[in-house]
Amino acid sequence: MSQTYSDMLAKVKEFHDKHQFSKEEYRGHDMSYRILLTIEELGELAECFTKGKSDEEKAEELADLLILIIGHSIAMDVDLEEAFDNKMEEIMKRPAIMGDLGIRVTNYEQ
Repeated sequence: MSQTYSDMLAKVKEFHDKHQFSKEEYRGHDMSYRILLTIEELGELAECFTKGKSDEEKAEELADLLILIIGHSIAMDVDLEEAFDNKMEEIMKRPAIMGDLGIRVTNYEQ
């Protein structure tokens, strides 16, 4: 199944609307709460590796993270597609360096 970012954004917006995340009393757009949820989901992805879970379970946790990230853009009223393109243009110009744990692409100088 192939879909565009716009398709995914529309689905996440529909999810937000269904559960009224934008209502202040529900705190669904509160970024402190959303960041904590993201950390929780990242921990679940890490657990997939440390506990040898299946590729399907890893994919599910990645999907949870993607849905949250797209939701963050909705909560923050950020054009994530534009931000992505701008960031990719920037990082394509960065050098790759080898760190203790592997290769990194960064402006950071050792």
